[in-house]
Amino acid sequence: MATRKTIGLRGEQEAIRYLRKRGYKIIAHRERILRGDIDIIALDQRTVVFVEVRSKTSTERGHPAETIDTRKKQRICTLANAYIKQHRLEVYSFRLDVVTVLFSNSVQVQNRWFFWHSGGSPTIEHFQNAFESDA
Repeated sequence: MATRKTIGLRGEQEAIRYLRKRGYKIIAHRERILRGDIDIIALDQRTVVFVEVRSKTSTERGHPAETIDTRKKQRICTLANAYIKQHRLEVYSFRLDVVTVLFSNSVQVQNRWFFWHSGGSPTIEHFQNAFESDA
């Protein structure tokens, strides 16, 4: 049975595929740190990129990017900074991106989500430097 978690995991897979096609090197996926996780950590040439993925099946209640509130942004910054310190990456540049995935060709039947690619793939948007870190 597909849930929000399943939709999120599928969105992360689509985001990874999207980023790889654009030359990013994926160095971690669902990285656990400080009792939280970072969806994707990638390298864009010499820049460490922390990617938050937001997936939805419709825009009826708004765009996927609108689900990232101030508290979530602060949490992403905290996790990214902890990762940088833990892996001694302070000398590298980094940025915080958001990738949104909209599965418009999906349907819910009896609490199960079915995804299909009849006529296309999900709509993916990539927002580089989506927000700033306080550190």
